[in-house]
Amino acid sequence: MIPTELDRATEQDGLAPALEAALSTVATNVAAFGDRYPDDTTAADVYQARAAKGSFPEGSNHGWTTSFWPGMVWLAYEHTGDEAYRRAGERHVQSFADRVGRGIDLDTHDLGFLYTLACVAPWRVTRNAQARQAALDAVEHLMVRFLEPAGIIQAWGDLSSPEQRGRTIVDSLMNMPLLYWATEQTGDPRFREAAHRHTIQLRDHIIRPDNTTFHTFYWDVVTGEPLRGGTEQGHADHSCWARGQAWGVYGFALNYRHTSDETFLRAAERCADYFLDHLPADHVAYWDLAFADGSGEERDSSAAAIAVCGLDELATWLPDGPRKQRYQRAARDILASLAAGYSTAGHPESNALLLHGIYDKPKSVGVDEGTLWGDYFYLEALTRAVKPTWIPYW
Repeated sequence: MIPTELDRATEQDGLAPALEAALSTVATNVAAFGDRYPDDTTAADVYQARAAKGSFPEGSNHGWTTSFWPGMVWLAYEHTGDEAYRRAGERHVQSFADRVGRGIDLDTHDLGFLYTLACVAPWRVTRNAQARQAALDAVEHLMVRFLEPAGIIQAWGDLSSPEQRGRTIVDSLMNMPLLYWATEQTGDPRFREAAHRHTIQLRDHIIRPDNTTFHTFYWDVVTGEPLRGGTEQGHADHSCWARGQAWGVYGFALNYRHTSDETFLRAAERCADYFLDHLPADHVAYWDLAFADGSGEERDSSAAAIAVCGLDELATWLPDGPRKQRYQRAARDILASLAAGYSTAGHPESNALLLHGIYDKPKSVGVDEGTLWGDYFYLEALTRAVKPTWIPYW
């Protein structure tokens, strides 16, 4: 077989060995964790079982990040065909079906993250009927969070919470594909319509005129009036949180995939251009794009991994030309840098896939650690690079 350009790029960038190393770590973690869930981040570069919290025992399925672990398991199954991964993924389906069936920790827009990776993924890959039903049940819970007349899905907390009422965040763009999928499955247009309206509101208000993004934005839930933007995990309300900007690249591009709304494609380009224009020499972003080389601040490898997936998705929908080439080249450069300088290949003491991520710097949570989402998106980015026929779970 004559090597393709992608084959040559993959070999040159060392991505095939990087993928092999990542899959080896996933295999080790499947054996180590069994049906339990790792914590949000590593501690000293090592994942422990998810900490007990209230009535939740150690390793149980609660919080917003648990699905990134079965997401990695399903990617490993697609790469290897190993039935051990399928069986592990199906046990996680049972856990997520139980979670939604019993109403456990569902007061969040992150039902999109949770049920896309834990349940839509196995439905797409194996046509698991239990996974499909659990995802559809989660969609109904997510729709309760859709607020008229603001036209947004509330991010966090009980809907009666004064602090959280009318608040959404840029991450929410990644939760919309679950709603589009639900319309595809059921024919009910209300899911798609809610996702489209929500994304329009973020397009118009969460992106600032200089192409930076707010992390969070508030609406008046009675009048629908947009109120104010701010940050929760960025450096300052006026700065540009790197992971949020990466969510904007990927999230708007995915919303374009499902709607063909050209304004979403332009929104993704605006986020991408600012992100790329503010990268340091090695292409891996500092945790807030206000910082540059010499600042002494930490990187966020998870923001870089998300951006790679977003840039690849964005480039998919653009015609051949300089812009498409810019995003493809940037995705390749960032991924190569992650594989060479931030992955745990050659670091057997760590059970993460990526080092040097950040959860929440202002609150000193998960600073310079591996993150479950960073690991998932790094493995997805490698998958996009070496397996161009892969069909995204989103």
